[in-house]
Amino acid sequence: MRAEDFLPDNENGMQTPDGKIVRKGTIGAFLANALIWSDAGTATVVRESVEKDIVDSLPALRALGLFNVCAVRDEALQRLIDAH
Repeated sequence: MRAEDFLPDNENGMQTPDGKIVRKGTIGAFLANALIWSDAGTATVVRESVEKDIVDSLPALRALGLFNVCAVRDEALQRLIDAH
């Protein structure tokens, strides 16, 4: 399956079987935020902001099954995910 087969260019999101709305870009945003959050050089205020975005995205990522097929190698990030 290609990306456009899953979610065509003219659509911005999808509804999961359990009714959650997942926007296009959710996984990409999570990955970008995770890299920023995990970088020791990230300023505290930025880290707090992306942490909120990470936590807010978790229901959608779980609904997509991301963590059923991908393992988080950063132990601190995994603890954050597990805590929420």
